Amino acid sequence: MPIFDILSNDIGIDLGTANTLVFVKGRGIILNEPSVVAVEIEGGKVIAIGHDAREMLGRTPGHIRAVRPLKDGVIADFTMTEEMLREFIRKVIRKRFLVKPRIVISVPSGITEVERRAVTESAENAGARDVFLVNEPMAAAIGVGIPVEEPRGNMIIDIGGGTSEIAVIALSGIVNNTSIRIAGDEMDEAIINYLKKKYSLAIGENTAERVKREIGSAYPLPGGEEFMEVKGRDVVDGLPKTLKISSAEIREGLDEPVRLIMQALRQALEATPPELASDIVDRGIVMTGGGSLLRGLDQRIREETNLPVYVVDDPLTCVVMGTGRIINDTAKYSKLLAREKK
Repeated sequence: MPIFDILSNDIGIDLGTANTLVFVKGRGIILNEPSVVAVEIEGGKVIAIGHDAREMLGRTPGHIRAVRPLKDGVIADFTMTEEMLREFIRKVIRKRFLVKPRIVISVPSGITEVERRAVTESAENAGARDVFLVNEPMAAAIGVGIPVEEPRGNMIIDIGGGTSEIAVIALSGIVNNTSIRIAGDEMDEAIINYLKKKYSLAIGENTAERVKREIGSAYPLPGGEEFMEVKGRDVVDGLPKTLKISSAEIREGLDEPVRLIMQALRQALEATPPELASDIVDRGIVMTGGGSLLRGLDQRIREETNLPVYVVDDPLTCVVMGTGRIINDTAKYSKLLAREKK
C-alpha cells in the first residue's frame, strides 16, 4: 500500500436534506444518518447529531431545539452544517489517518455559486484538505452504473428530501437538467397541511413521513386502498386525537408536489435534443432517491410519458455510491469534478 494511502483517505459525501451518507475509500458506505442537529437555545451548545437528534424533532423541551441545517438541498444554517459535517467526518475517520481527507460532495445541479461556496467552506472548516463538488444527477447515474461517458443519452430522476433532479446525461456531461425544490420534504408538508385542513389534525414531520411511507401513493394501489391510524393533536380543542386515514386521501394530499414533479419531467423531455430523446425511448427513465420509493410514482410517470421507467434496487444510496466510484477512479471522472476557487 502506498505511503500516501496510509497517511490520508478520500471520502465521498451525499450531503442530503434528509440524510447524510458517507463513503470512505476502501471501506464503502460507513455512515448513513439523518441531517439533524439538536442544540441548546441558550449558548448554542450542540446536544446531539444524526439519529439521536432526529428522535428529538418535535419533542424537545423549551431550552433545546432540533434543527435540520439543510433546506431544499442547500445550506440553511452554516454553523450547524459545519458542526454536523465535523462530527460525521470524525466518526468515519477516527484516528487512522494523519492527513486531512480529500472530499467529493454531491450538490443539487440548480444551486447558485454562493450556495456551492457555502458547501465547500463548511467541508473545509469541518476538516477537509480539498473539496470537490459533483452534480447529484451525475453522481446518481454513476452510482447506478450508467456508462455516462458514452454518446448515448440517459435520463435520470433523483428525488431526494429537498430537491428533484431531472437530467439527460451523455458524453460525461449533463446535456440538460431541471432542478426543482419539490421533493420528499414537500410531500411530508403536503400531508401535514392536508390533515390539518380536512380534519383539523396537527401532526409532526416524523408522523407525516411514516404516513407517506406506509400508505402514501401517486397512483391507485393495485391491491385496493389501505388504511392506518394517525395520532396527533386537534387544532380546535388542543386535545390528542386519533383518526383512521385512507391511502386515497393521502394520495389526494400528495397531488400537488407529485404534479409539480411531473410538470418538471415534461419540461425536461421537451428540452431534450431529438437524437437523445430517441435513446430515452429505447433505454427509459431511471429513478433514484428516496422519493422514488413513493408507491405508484413510477407507474404514473410511465402512464403520462409512455416511456419505460425503472426504479433502481437501492435508490437511497445511489448518489453516495457515485461519489465512491469517483474517488476510486478519479482519473476517469476528473472532468466531472468542480473544485471551488479559494
